[in-house]
Amino acid sequence: MTASERIDRMIEDLTDWRGKTLASLRKSILAADPGIIEEWKWMGSPVWSRDGIIAVGNAHKGKVKLTFMYGAQLPDPDKLFNTGFEGNVRRAIDLFEGDKINAPALKALIRAAIELNQAKSKKPAKKSAKKAAGVGAAAKKKP
Repeated sequence: MTASERIDRMIEDLTDWRGKTLASLRKSILAADPGIIEEWKWMGSPVWSRDGIIAVGNAHKGKVKLTFMYGAQLPDPDKLFNTGFEGNVRRAIDLFEGDKINAPALKALIRAAIELNQAKSKKPAKKSAKKAAGVGAAAKKKP
């Protein structure tokens, strides 16, 4: 079974508002960029990736949570993030029964996460301490 099929099944098995909410989030996420890949990780979590993990979705007893892997580094002008502020890396959106998601704002957040992932993957590798100090070059110049 593919990751997308597992996510389909998870949504189908959630017969209350959480399934509809997760399906709506998924639709917005996938609509944000055609290169997004769906994955199934950590023994039952839908994960959306492009050049690295963008977000993880989970249905809990009383909420649906969408956690952005590097949310603390993302602009959030529409104030979608409503939890996870105590951490230095992740941010999340908790949705409760009756909550509506601002789909255009979510798509913008997804695109910002993709841009961040792409920027991270283009950074040059860090030089070793010896090379940065010029030790390697100096050693080669000795007669």
